[in-house]
Amino acid sequence: MRMLALAMTLVLALTPPVMAQQATEIDHYTVHFSAINTSQLPPQVATSYGIQRSSSRALLNITILDGTGDSKRPVKAKAITASARNLTGQTRSIDLQEINESDEAIYYIGQFRVNNMETFDFTVTANVDDRAEPLELKFRQQFYTE
Repeated sequence: MRMLALAMTLVLALTPPVMAQQATEIDHYTVHFSAINTSQLPPQVATSYGIQRSSSRALLNITILDGTGDSKRPVKAKAITASARNLTGQTRSIDLQEINESDEAIYYIGQFRVNNMETFDFTVTANVDDRAEPLELKFRQQFYTE
């Protein structure tokens, strides 16, 4: 499991700024998110997690942390959903798989198809802890397949 965390860190560090990992604060939670072409993953990582490497497939990666400063801890979502809507209005539901590295990291990843220069508006909703309202994240990203 540590291999995915290391690989995702390396991939995110080497991708252009528009594709880099981003984060948003919601109350005392930090939600990290990224979406990259799966062709950017090292082959051994893709194989070990059953991810198809292709420039026409993308990987959504979500991590939720609770706390402030250096005392942030990973949070397991009770329920998490993700969807992507392109500019022509087509919506894709993204099935998310939980990757749990005990107390060190919890990731939610999901794959979906992309076309060259396709732009998606993502919506991620996560129910965490005893919070009455779910955390909601929205972001936009364009993908290139060539």
